[in-house]
Amino acid sequence: MTKRFWQAAIAAALAGALATPATAAWFEARSDHFVIYAPGSADTARDYATRLERFDKGLRVMRGLPERPSDRANPLLVYVLPDAASIERLCSSGGNRKESTCRNVAGFYQPRAGGSVAFTPRRSGNGGPFEISAQTVLFHEYTHHFMYANYTAAYPGWFTEGFAEFNGTARSERDGGLGFGVPAMHRGYGLMNGGKPLTLEELLTADNRKLNQDEREALYGRGWLLTHYLTFERKRDGQLSTYLRELNRGKPSLEAAKIAFGDLKILDRDVERYLVSRKMPYLPIPKDKLPIGEISVRPLSPGETAMIPVRMRSERGVNGTTAPAVVAQARTLAAPYAADPVVQAWLAEAEYDARQDDRAEAAADRALAVDPKSREALLYKGRVHMRRAVQAKATDQAVWREARSWFVKANRLEPDDAEPLMLFYDSFRPSGQRPTANAIVGLNQAFALAPQDAGLRFRVAREYVRDGKRKEAKLVLAPLAYDPHRGADSPAAKLIASIDSADEAAIRTASDAAEAEDDNDSE
Repeated sequence: MTKRFWQAAIAAALAGALATPATAAWFEARSDHFVIYAPGSADTARDYATRLERFDKGLRVMRGLPERPSDRANPLLVYVLPDAASIERLCSSGGNRKESTCRNVAGFYQPRAGGSVAFTPRRSGNGGPFEISAQTVLFHEYTHHFMYANYTAAYPGWFTEGFAEFNGTARSERDGGLGFGVPAMHRGYGLMNGGKPLTLEELLTADNRKLNQDEREALYGRGWLLTHYLTFERKRDGQLSTYLRELNRGKPSLEAAKIAFGDLKILDRDVERYLVSRKMPYLPIPKDKLPIGEISVRPLSPGETAMIPVRMRSERGVNGTTAPAVVAQARTLAAPYAADPVVQAWLAEAEYDARQDDRAEAAADRALAVDPKSREALLYKGRVHMRRAVQAKATDQAVWREARSWFVKANRLEPDDAEPLMLFYDSFRPSGQRPTANAIVGLNQAFALAPQDAGLRFRVAREYVRDGKRKEAKLVLAPLAYDPHRGADSPAAKLIASIDSADEAAIRTASDAAEAEDDNDSE
């Protein structure tokens, strides 16, 4: 096969992934915690923002979690696609995820300091009682963000997905209230399958990456059931918290479960009885407990509307193979809109991802000429200068100060934006300089603002290791080590093991490996 053949094949595949109704009207809804891009009407976009804001408030009421003012500087970006098939195509088009992991995916979430993003379908299933609804997908994905952004502990796979399933079935009441505890009917196969692919012990120790489709379905269904039971069953009060606390003290999942739950055979029996009980608990929260702030809605400009499919591909993530096709389409679509600062900032990202730094800077300059406060343009201007300095192996600190100056400008626009702080810190290592105290303070602030970003965790852990604060490093790494999507042999798990061994050479080797993964994540 020729190189030209493969390039054509990739372009065709991307065209399918990018196939969304861009010619339809698109709207942006902004609220305290969300930025939503949705096709259709202003009312559609507003409805998404309203439901999500009430859901966020319901989660906070349910968990007794106050809001942080800084949350508003780091909203979740939500893209609404037509249906689940569009979601699966977009997921599969990403350069860093195996296609098999995207099969039957109805929605997905990507945590990052630069702005976490979720992709959700407008329609899902055929509306039957055993079909997953679009709202359930939306609430499930937001629960992942809520968990990672607000709780810094390590969680096993069954609880990560069980917690998202439990909250994902929340019911929006006609009076504007919200209720938690609705049965996950769409997980009926995983709950009632006679083959019972996962025993309780297997559920507690499951590695998501090694499960087949039936086992994965069981993990979601049984994870929901166990979370529901431990949340509402009074005789089990506090046991879930004890289990998670023991897990984060370093106990293996099975050992932590025995400490918290006692005899697992009794727990298994009780959970089975709970499943077939005639009525499950349900917690309604009235509308007056769910006040939300202002929601602004605007239509996207013609240029933004044209670019939205490419923008979603950039947000999804590209690699060296997929980036050229994405940027080629971005150039074509952006060409008529040279004076639209949003379009040009989006083009700058696509050019940067394709390693076309001169073109990326030119697009950023066009954006800044119209809007000097364009966050994305400022950051990509700085990224371009930093990559040029790296490639030139620059030792002149004036070159590095120029790169940093763009991150400083972005930080001054919004001090609680995590990404400029992270990029400022990142500029020191390749320059041959030790990060300044100010840069490390900024790194820690970025981590506090966006703890869901894995790359930030690696950076903070490295600083702790360098300072001899190994206990603190382990605490920061624990959520990555237990991440069900990373596995037991992840760089985070290896670095924790090397810290436990107190082997200096092993710690350096594991830290270097973690640093390499950090670099891959942040690209």
